[in-house]
Amino acid sequence: MATNERIFVQAIRSYGARHGIDVDVRADGWLIAMRRGDMRRFAFGYDIGLNSAIAHRLANDKSATSEALSLQGLPYIPHHLFLNPKLGRNVVGPDWREAMLALLHDHPQGVVVKPNEGTSGRSVFKVTTPTQLDRAASEVFSMSTGLVISPYIAIEDEVRVVLLDDAPLVVYSKQRGSDWRHNLDAGAKPVLLEDGATRSACVTLAADAARAIGIIFASIDVVRVDGAWRVLEINSGVMMEALGKLHPELVQATYDAALDRVFRNEG
Repeated sequence: MATNERIFVQAIRSYGARHGIDVDVRADGWLIAMRRGDMRRFAFGYDIGLNSAIAHRLANDKSATSEALSLQGLPYIPHHLFLNPKLGRNVVGPDWREAMLALLHDHPQGVVVKPNEGTSGRSVFKVTTPTQLDRAASEVFSMSTGLVISPYIAIEDEVRVVLLDDAPLVVYSKQRGSDWRHNLDAGAKPVLLEDGATRSACVTLAADAARAIGIIFASIDVVRVDGAWRVLEINSGVMMEALGKLHPELVQATYDAALDRVFRNEG
């Protein structure tokens, strides 16, 4: 096994070796073909292939997730969509910049600008001035067909819940470092949550969010703002690289459970 492989890839290799599944890793680990007899399944990125196409697309679209949660009356952090002006005036409309500035005006504490799709906190900007807003929008539009703007809020705690069929397999908080973000790639540390009121509240909200878009296997980020929990985002690809370095057995068991579901393996 290559030592530089992602933990996700290593976990699938391990599962395959223990269950008689041929594992063929392609594209530097981003495409994985799994075969047992006549059954073939694929993993792509961090998506293990359990979710429907529409659930996957909703989860990967921050604006769509926000709208779906709103329809269910769940507490969430709003994400306002703006399409790349390169798509054309007929698609984007003439007043997109004015609408961005209006959001900034309505939130003098600042707003957060980030790609509508994507993970790991890349190209995420906190802005408080029109100049910063233009710079952030230009950066995001240079690599994305759309961006979202959400109000900057003081997040007291952030918790990630990994669910499989509504069952919480992993629940941990993200302990922020010196950065204002709680992203693990930005230096936050994962800390497993013990049973208690906080864990119970986060699991309940995460399960409600998963049902709102019909997703089976996902990691759901919830945040506490002014003492109340809200959904931040839903991730169809379940990435546990940072957690896997601290709790490899737990991460392997989580992927094992998901792969059991993929292959309908009861033993």
